[in-house]
Amino acid sequence: MDADTRLLRSFLAVAEDGSLTRAAERVYVSQPALTKQIRQLETQLGVRLFDRSRSGMALTEAGRELARRAPEVLAAWDGAVRATKRAERRSARVLRVGFMASAANEATQAIVAEFARRRPGWRAELRQAAWTNPSTGLADGDVDVALLRLPFPGRSALRVEVLFTEPRLVALSAAHPLAERTQLDFRELWDEPFVAAPEQTGAWRDYWLAADEREGHPVRVGAVTEQPDEWLTAIAGGYGIALAPESAARFYARPGVVYRPVTGVSPSRVGVAWAPADDRNPVVQTFVHCCLALARAS
Repeated sequence: MDADTRLLRSFLAVAEDGSLTRAAERVYVSQPALTKQIRQLETQLGVRLFDRSRSGMALTEAGRELARRAPEVLAAWDGAVRATKRAERRSARVLRVGFMASAANEATQAIVAEFARRRPGWRAELRQAAWTNPSTGLADGDVDVALLRLPFPGRSALRVEVLFTEPRLVALSAAHPLAERTQLDFRELWDEPFVAAPEQTGAWRDYWLAADEREGHPVRVGAVTEQPDEWLTAIAGGYGIALAPESAARFYARPGVVYRPVTGVSPSRVGVAWAPADDRNPVVQTFVHCCLALARAS
């Protein structure tokens, strides 16, 4: 009998957190789906892994044994998958670059061009990710390096260099009463419904809702979207407002949506990220150096 690695990851998340709710956020699934996965794994193994109670999920003796051995199994599998994917990309001389939304803004094409100049014969292939994948596939080994917005889930397991910061604006429907203002204070927006990323994105969603900058004031969510086009449609339709990086006003201009400066929120940071295993990968490091050089020059 072979256990699905996805089930093992879900099991470890619950084992470490002792809570289905917190673990569901970590593995980007709903709580009912996570409960189903745990039961499926218990059925496959023919053992009970947790004692369930109102206070949380406590490991059984069998569960503790699996929790001790599973990380090594997953690490070996992840390493094999990453090595396999990278071997294929190396043979094709392709560096896969994950990104979200506007990536590194106007600097993106210059970075790609400089990489091509420094690595003749290599091609940087850009892959856009949905907001449900804030690491843009880097955590799974689907890309070699990433241009992304901080913070994002799983950052502590990756190398990250901040390239630049930019203010956050608020995006509103052109019909919104506040759209006529030239500048807004974030406090004025606390009671507004917001267009949010999916709940399973955790810290990513919270950051773009500025959940930690509301002094405990609860967030109202008017719509949930996964892609920029859906996000713009929801805002234009009046389902909610949203915080956005300043560059969104250039890259995501759309009739029916206006962007206004907002005070009282921290700026957005753009970084380049890679896996620790690629600290000595010359091709990945060339791309990182291109990013840093162009960031310093801007």
